[in-house]
Amino acid sequence: MKRRDFLKLSTAVAGATLTTYLPSGWRAQAAAKWKVGFSQCTTLEPWRVQFNKEIETEAKKHPEVDLIITDGLDKTEKQVADCDNLIVQQVNVLLISPKESAGLTGVVDKAIDAKIPVIVLDRNVETKRITQFIGGDNKLIGRSAGEYAVKLLGGPGKAQGNVVEIWGGMGTQPAHDRHDGFHEFTDKEPGVKMLLNNQSGDWKQDQAYNIMTTALRNNEKIDLVYGHNDPMAYGAYLAAKDAGREKDIKFFLGIDGLPDEGVEWVNKGLLTATFLYPTPGAEGLRQAIKLLNGEKIPPVITLPTKLITKENAPEILKANGLL
Repeated sequence: MKRRDFLKLSTAVAGATLTTYLPSGWRAQAAAKWKVGFSQCTTLEPWRVQFNKEIETEAKKHPEVDLIITDGLDKTEKQVADCDNLIVQQVNVLLISPKESAGLTGVVDKAIDAKIPVIVLDRNVETKRITQFIGGDNKLIGRSAGEYAVKLLGGPGKAQGNVVEIWGGMGTQPAHDRHDGFHEFTDKEPGVKMLLNNQSGDWKQDQAYNIMTTALRNNEKIDLVYGHNDPMAYGAYLAAKDAGREKDIKFFLGIDGLPDEGVEWVNKGLLTATFLYPTPGAEGLRQAIKLLNGEKIPPVITLPTKLITKENAPEILKANGLL
């Protein structure tokens, strides 16, 4: 991907610490083998599966690291128990991608109190004592989606259309950021009407299918669907197809941009566009290793995004051996 293709990113993440924090008394120490724990919130979503694959691939490059991965099974209480177990195992660094911000804050503080540095991936927690946050700028991605939606519907000041927005998890900051960013553009357009009130598909294709089925039943005209991730946008498309109305709905927008999922759907014309939301796993492990080697690491790393349409989807598929 060419550098100019990337959308400009902000350097701050809401709620992230502004200075690199390390637990009191912690210092890097040489070791024949470091234990790095990674608490994943779920593997029920394709993006999370890719997330795990990328961190596992990175770990194979580092024989000095023993990577321990846990699966929270999409349950906050299970993820808390997983983190407790990693603390008991005395991991040298804890990587965590929380299911919910508030629900995982307590156990993150517990790890820090146990002198374990914590690197948070994708969704933040409600403490400023973390060592680092790595993730995409969800508000920027939402803004990009909103700006693109307005363009598709006629342009600024002229946009017209009925829009269905399908939220991700209501208890997650990325969903709120993707919503808020999108509405920064669509709310300026009197001709754009939002048809649903904060309907959450919990990032799942089947739940989005059900939401879209109801929306189709209750609304004769839908012009654009905005799903907070690609599986939900695709679930909405499938609901429209099953109702015989997929050609009446002009635009389907998603977020994630996995090559074998969102990019493939865009290339086939099932989705109009998606926005790249890179997984932070490999970078998270690289940063943990730098920390353990005594190197300074930044408090925030914001990963780049990119608009993917039918014009550039083939290039991405070819680069990933899928075309």
